Amino acid sequence: MPLVIAALLALLLLVLQLRIGATAAERSDAQGSSEPISQHEDTAPEEQAPPVEEPGPFAGGIARSQSWTGSRALETARADGRGIAAELEELAEQPVSTWLGDWARGDGLEGMLDRQLDHAESTGGTPVFVVYGIPGRDCGLYSAGGLEERDYLDWIGRIADSLTGRDAAVVLEPDALAQLGDCEGQGDRLGLLSDATGLLAASGAAVYLDAGHSNWVAAEVMAERLQRAGIAQARGFATNVSNFYATGDEQAYAERIRSLIGGDYVIDVSRNGAGPQGEWCNPSGAALGEHPRAVDDATGLDALLWIKTPGQSDGTCNGGPAAGEWWEQAALRLLRNR
Repeated sequence: MPLVIAALLALLLLVLQLRIGATAAERSDAQGSSEPISQHEDTAPEEQAPPVEEPGPFAGGIARSQSWTGSRALETARADGRGIAAELEELAEQPVSTWLGDWARGDGLEGMLDRQLDHAESTGGTPVFVVYGIPGRDCGLYSAGGLEERDYLDWIGRIADSLTGRDAAVVLEPDALAQLGDCEGQGDRLGLLSDATGLLAASGAAVYLDAGHSNWVAAEVMAERLQRAGIAQARGFATNVSNFYATGDEQAYAERIRSLIGGDYVIDVSRNGAGPQGEWCNPSGAALGEHPRAVDDATGLDALLWIKTPGQSDGTCNGGPAAGEWWEQAALRLLRNR
């Protein structure tokens, strides 16, 4: 009897050992199925290539306007044998912007744009166009005018169609946001600007909404206006257009706006060589600013431009002709006051 009991106990012990072994094997298989990577496999993460920065809109330079009045004035001075030709040559060699307003709305608009764009492609650089036809423009001052509200976006659409597929930059409506609400007749100005920004940006153009200058509207207020005017669709904004404030002051102002809403910017340096003059309309002490150039640094500045055409009048003040007309005396003063 004791032998039978001992045999049964030995058999039971053997069964228990076999069961424990099977359970351990199952656990090992389960762990192996969840960790298939061999200890010899290289699991180091792949190195990521640094992001490629796209070139700015002026990486290829800034194009000269095919209709630059300074060039025509130089040709006339040379033909007449006048000594001022040597001075005007400096102006004529620099790229300036082409302004588009209600004077450029007829059947010739597309042809004129094509000529400017073709000229830019043949000579190199990005052309800069200034769109200046907002309803209620300049609040009845020397550059008063603009299109009717019902016609404005159709006109913008024609410009956008011509720019589609071509390299171009657009400064959109100088003074429009700085003068927001200052006079009657502006209509839905913010809505018009937002829609215009969208149409022009969709063409592929680099659009810069005008943001006044450093001594006009506070950066915080201007940032809010820019947002409501659709800057999220644009490349950025422009400052100091047709004005005289120092480049450093304008850049500080622009960087403050940029810190609030982002965006890159351009600065008009055409007449800021002597800084502000205490008046804005044909001041006699204004001086030519530095030559236009693209900028590629750690800031949001895309370029220093001649947006205002040096030598064109601000209006019938201080002896000047109508706004936008060539005034040789003013051009020579800008050169000689540096």
